[in-house]
Amino acid sequence: MTIELIPTRDDEREKFIVDIQAAFKKAVVEEFGDDGKEVIPREDVENSFNENGAQTFNIVRDGEIVGGTVLKIDRETNRNELLLLFVNVDCHSKGIGSAAWQAIEKLFPETKIWETVTPYFEKRNIHFYVNKCGFHIVEFYNPHHKDRHFDEHDDDFPGGDYFFRFEKVMSK
Repeated sequence: MTIELIPTRDDEREKFIVDIQAAFKKAVVEEFGDDGKEVIPREDVENSFNENGAQTFNIVRDGEIVGGTVLKIDRETNRNELLLLFVNVDCHSKGIGSAAWQAIEKLFPETKIWETVTPYFEKRNIHFYVNKCGFHIVEFYNPHHKDRHFDEHDDDFPGGDYFFRFEKVMSK
């Protein structure tokens, strides 16, 4: 299996949004049922594309798009953020996420620290980041300790204000 990170073209962004919404919805439906709402609003995905330093990539396996990622790269501090990462639902549990993460690390070897967040109920994500990618949970956001990134969101987000923040300190 060959995994590549290929910059997402503007004409591919609509498919990226549809695919990430489907991938994120799977865990929410399993945990809370389907209430018909968007799990990750289109506006949030579009905003991630426009973050300062954001780079958007398709995850490509053997020539086929099987997921995507949005990375926020800070070339001054080399403290980078994994804003979004997903593997298409029909491609789960095939090693694609781990291979994609390895490709990300290889693409940005100057990174000192990677950071990301995930909702508390996303057991697959927690397992992936901690056990597969080597991240550590460093913070737990909740109503008494809110994440500055999510304060502007409405309270309808599945799982509310409960998120884990992860860091991976890269060894040199």
